[in-house]
Amino acid sequence: MELRRGGVGSQAVGRRMDGDSRDGGGGGCKDGGSEDYENLPTSASLSTHMTAGAMAGILEHSVMYPVDSVKTRMQSLNPDPKAQYTSVYGALKKIIRTEGFWRPLRGLNVMVMGAGPAHAMYFACYENMKRTLNAAFHHQGNSHLANGIAGSMATLLHDAVMNPAEVVKQRMQMYNSPHRSALSCVWTVWRTEGVGAFYRSYTTQLTMNIPFQSIHFITYEFLQEQVNPHRGYNPQSHIISGGLAGALAAAATTPLDVCKTLLNTQENMALNLANISGRLSGMANAFRMVYQLNGLPGYFKGMQARVIYQMPSTAISWSVYEFFKYFLTKHKLENRTPY
Repeated sequence: MELRRGGVGSQAVGRRMDGDSRDGGGGGCKDGGSEDYENLPTSASLSTHMTAGAMAGILEHSVMYPVDSVKTRMQSLNPDPKAQYTSVYGALKKIIRTEGFWRPLRGLNVMVMGAGPAHAMYFACYENMKRTLNAAFHHQGNSHLANGIAGSMATLLHDAVMNPAEVVKQRMQMYNSPHRSALSCVWTVWRTEGVGAFYRSYTTQLTMNIPFQSIHFITYEFLQEQVNPHRGYNPQSHIISGGLAGALAAAATTPLDVCKTLLNTQENMALNLANISGRLSGMANAFRMVYQLNGLPGYFKGMQARVIYQMPSTAISWSVYEFFKYFLTKHKLENRTPY
């Protein structure tokens, strides 16, 4: 089977990777790369989704990790006077100047180890659930309800893998963290707080990420329908749609992210200020403590950093994912024995 650059005779039908079909509308007006993509099979294999997803997750988190470190610190409810920041750029500059060039990258290794398998399952689950639910709900085209449910289901798998990595990463990111390596952090948390500490914020994470991913996927698919209706491989459309979808979802779910950060880090100065002995657990308790210490503005601490982090992060994720999905499927097709 060969990839053909032109239309298929008078029946030039653009076939999309997610399983839907749309009229190609006269193949001559599109560039060769787009036509190659549209003439690929209507669904990529599970291994392709998983490999593309893993690459997207690793690159997304690696590139944006320094900004993520700043976001974690800016969400601190009662920061050390030496760790108070007014902007993302100012924070990065101060951290590098006072704590060393590599300090914003501490904890990156554990994030990469978690992001690969988490995003592999995330995208594979999303693509398969989306295709199944679209067939059940809408028969043809795109159902926003199906996309939202598929994103929520994918989040359950993603967060089960990522939550322990998030706990270790955020504890290493905090100012004056006693943890110098991911292994020592894992061992200390396990020994002093038990295995449950790695999932203390799991319900909060899900409460945050299910609406986040629903907004994210629905917005992304909606924008793709507007700017890339034929669903060809179009890097610019993936970047724009991914970035805007991530920014909107991030802004809407910032209050939940602040509570998740508090549960993950168990910020000692904040706990002492609130007269809490032991460990803080539960989303309701986290919400109450944020309000007690900072009022309503406390729920939006670090929102600027969160949006600045998520906008390019989701743009990178979608563009890398769509590229590898296209590249791997095309490569498999080219290696088949012609018939």
